Amino acid sequence: MEYVKLNNGGKCPVIGIGTYTISPADAEISVREALKMGYECVDTAAAYVNERACGRGIKASKVPREKVFLSTKLWPSEYENPNAVEETLERLNVEYVDLLYIHQPAGNWLAGYRLLEKAYREGKARAIGISNFEGKYLEELQTKWEIAPQFMQAEAHPYFPQEELRKTLEKYDIRLMSWYPLGHGDKSLIGEPIFRKLAEKYNKTPAQIVLRWHTQMGFVVIPGSKNVQHIRDNLNILDFKLTNEDMAEIAKLNRGVRYYYRTDEQLAAFASFRPKYETE
Repeated sequence: MEYVKLNNGGKCPVIGIGTYTISPADAEISVREALKMGYECVDTAAAYVNERACGRGIKASKVPREKVFLSTKLWPSEYENPNAVEETLERLNVEYVDLLYIHQPAGNWLAGYRLLEKAYREGKARAIGISNFEGKYLEELQTKWEIAPQFMQAEAHPYFPQEELRKTLEKYDIRLMSWYPLGHGDKSLIGEPIFRKLAEKYNKTPAQIVLRWHTQMGFVVIPGSKNVQHIRDNLNILDFKLTNEDMAEIAKLNRGVRYYYRTDEQLAAFASFRPKYETE
């Protein structure tokens, strides 16, 4: 495994198993099998409604808890709940998480960030982060945080390598954890000639080339899948390195094109929406 160093002295594996849009039943299996294959990072969220399943998957894998970098996110409707952190720990069946985010810049997000800082001070979160806090939201948070985040989770891929955001993150040594790393299933991205060319050069798949690009950009990447073979393939990216020339060719794909757009109306809806959590 390879790791990135965090601004608080910790470290995080460069690749993890993501669980967005994966049902509880499938998430439990995916997490269990991924950890048994050698993954060391699991990413979930309260809004994914599979935290309990991820906790069961970790336990079923037999991998010691201290060997798993566990990441989750508080949803906006929980930002003013003083027990939100304890409740997410209970759902995961753990005493701490390795990384705790606030999921969206919606509702009273500053109260949510204060929950993160409190959890960090109490050892219930060993790192903290912000998810989807791009642009003006990150600019405002910079003036208000007491503890700088270790991570930003945001959309990133070769069509949208987050050039402007990275400049700000580098200023504070904040790591980027990328979602939609393969372009949200966009066949045109995976089908780019450069990825087919490099796949042949390194005896890999185009998807593996894209994931390796992420890690060499300094990102932590969390592709999700319920297909065991895909999970195995996604991990099999650490036995080769793209050259500077390869990376320069991939950089030419930057189109400033993203797959997820969020409106102010959506943020308002996020603040009132309450996920129906698993009960067992």
